[in-house]
Amino acid sequence: RGKALQPLFKMSYSCSKAGDPRPGYPYKGGNFCAFLPENEEGLKIAKLLKEAFECGLTFQIKSCNGEERVTWGPIPHKTSWDGGKARNGYPDAQYLHEVGTIL
Repeated sequence: RGKALQPLFKMSYSCSKAGDPRPGYPYKGGNFCAFLPENEEGLKIAKLLKEAFECGLTFQIKSCNGEERVTWGPIPHKTSWDGGKARNGYPDAQYLHEVGTIL
């Protein structure tokens, strides 16, 4: 597989804000890991994902069984090295192009 970039996002417990499902209520954070190939295109996408994260576009808060929690947002991430597109993993020959278009 070669070398891989592994962006890790750590989201803390906090309170939701205006625009979230239940503003002012606490939500549960978590650790999120995504994978990119360590090549020129993967590095380019990593920079774009960092910008998206800094703009608050990477995650969203959803209600689940009466509890607010952080989940992945609308930007697709590869969370596994295998399993293919159906399991958010590789191989997926179109992923870098598709996520680059979204970003």
